Amino acid sequence: GALDFAGGTVVHINSGVAALVAALVLGSRKEFLKEPIPPHNLTFTFIGACLLWVGWFGFNAGSALGANGTAAQAFLNTITAPAAAALAWGVAEKFTRGHASALGVVSGAVAGLVAITPAASFAGTVGAIVLGAVAGFVCLSAVVTLKPMLKYDDSLDVFGIHGIGGIVGAIGTGIVAAPALGGFGGDGYDMLGQLGTQILAVVVAIAWSAIVTLIAM
Repeated sequence: GALDFAGGTVVHINSGVAALVAALVLGSRKEFLKEPIPPHNLTFTFIGACLLWVGWFGFNAGSALGANGTAAQAFLNTITAPAAAALAWGVAEKFTRGHASALGVVSGAVAGLVAITPAASFAGTVGAIVLGAVAGFVCLSAVVTLKPMLKYDDSLDVFGIHGIGGIVGAIGTGIVAAPALGGFGGDGYDMLGQLGTQILAVVVAIAWSAIVTLIAM
């Protein structure tokens, strides 16, 4: 009964939790939290994020399995949500760290892509923008606060962006799909009931991924 249009739960929560478990099992690099470890090539990071965004149209809009209104809405949401998340991340960096960064903006865009994936056809355009912005703020907090606090060395922030962004998107889908908020959940949509189903799906995905990854590691 969970709503997941293009794989936010099964792809992003799954990969994020698996990355967290792997990072905890393998341990940290020697220089982690002792010296800065910036990306080795920020230009490639930026290009990669742009290519990723283009590819994301394929599986978000493509999940409609046809050239129709559902695909068009998913395509539009895949533009607006990441854009809002990129802006949110950059603005938050400006206020918390003194300046925005290219790495932060592209990280925010990916967080927005992750969050809108389950809601791609269920959210209205405004709902997609709000969901993307929330994901940008929350994922930034996970990357700059949660990771140092828990001391796990997730070098590509898979958990902070895909895991946390996936959780925000999966739960948020239950909200933005409400027709009263411009969503496409259908007549008689029960937001609270659907929200409970979304949370249950998130918990099951986290438990399943964590246990199987731990056994595999």
